[in-house]
Amino acid sequence: MATEKTQVQRIPSKDWNWSFWPLVPLYPYNKRRTLRVEVLQDTLWTFEQLQGILYVTVPIRMSVLRLEAGGLLVYCPVAPTPECIRLVRELEVQHGNVKYIILPTISGLEHKVFVGPFARHFPEAQVFVAPNQWSFPLNLPLSWLGFPANRTHILPEDSSKTPFAEEFDYAILGPVELGPGRFEEVVFFHARSRTLLLTDTIVSIPKDPPPILNLNPYPLLFHARDSALDPIEDTPANRQKGWQRISLFAFYFQPSALEAIPWGQTFRNAAKAPNRSKKAYFGLFPFQWQKNWKSAFNALRDDGRLLVAPVLQALILNRAPKETLNWVEKVTCWNFQRIIPAHFDSPLNANPQEFQQAFNFLKKLYPPILPEADFATLREIDTQLLRLGIVPPAQDKV
Repeated sequence: MATEKTQVQRIPSKDWNWSFWPLVPLYPYNKRRTLRVEVLQDTLWTFEQLQGILYVTVPIRMSVLRLEAGGLLVYCPVAPTPECIRLVRELEVQHGNVKYIILPTISGLEHKVFVGPFARHFPEAQVFVAPNQWSFPLNLPLSWLGFPANRTHILPEDSSKTPFAEEFDYAILGPVELGPGRFEEVVFFHARSRTLLLTDTIVSIPKDPPPILNLNPYPLLFHARDSALDPIEDTPANRQKGWQRISLFAFYFQPSALEAIPWGQTFRNAAKAPNRSKKAYFGLFPFQWQKNWKSAFNALRDDGRLLVAPVLQALILNRAPKETLNWVEKVTCWNFQRIIPAHFDSPLNANPQEFQQAFNFLKKLYPPILPEADFATLREIDTQLLRLGIVPPAQDKV
């Protein structure tokens, strides 16, 4: 039976330091706490940190698996803060050194930026990256992006050609051409634990904030307010309310239940706000939620079902529906019972059928499960990108 243990200690804030935060300047910037969770005893661990923009903060997750012959495989590294590295070293003492580090994406800069610095802490580990890597505005060699040149390898199309093939299979989605760049993700299957490791393609939204957000609840409390005039109040109800609104922001950018406040009124409200500190963005709060916002969250969550994020539905995977469904078919051939995504809830108790159902939006046979009104901002972004010739048109659903 799976077990879950959480490792968090009172430690000096210098142990949370991430010096390279200006490369991808996301909150919480140079201070990132790490939460280690033992998902399967002596087999599988997750390491969670926090990232976001304007206090729209969500978990970002690394998975670590013990290899049967000894040693560890790291999937999707997070920021190698002193705290994070110490927690990995504790596993090395018990289970052997980090042998393999996997970068499973080509477009997720918030994942890619950590790999080179993380690998430097484990000089004997071999680094494997998704094929078709690219960078913007210049397409630079991986070694120029901080990857160790003498031990970085491209994941081959045939997973049997990797040194970890006896324990892991994988399936590559993409590359999906998006004009200025491409999207690609490599999903790993660990047969011994019947676990699927993935990055961005599947998420599930918990009703309550993930534990990593409760270590510093200020972003939750900031978004729990109904206006700039409301005080910051730390209650369980406000933490939940803030999390649910953050989820709507993260998935839709501007859901239908959110109204923008004119800037004139925003500045007048800011002048009367009880907290006008820099931390509170000087009292600026340029939006308000309609009374029905909770129903929008309930439709998005739907009791924690597996979900392809609306951004992927509206802007990315609809450019390659046939290729995506072929990839889904390969993934569902594996007999997994657990999914570890890199964001939002984890672990997810889910089977291949539930995974497959999450991609029904690409088929003509099924009605949409999310309100079309909440896609308005994403549709407008898509229209503008098409009008400017930046992205190729979406393909017909299959």
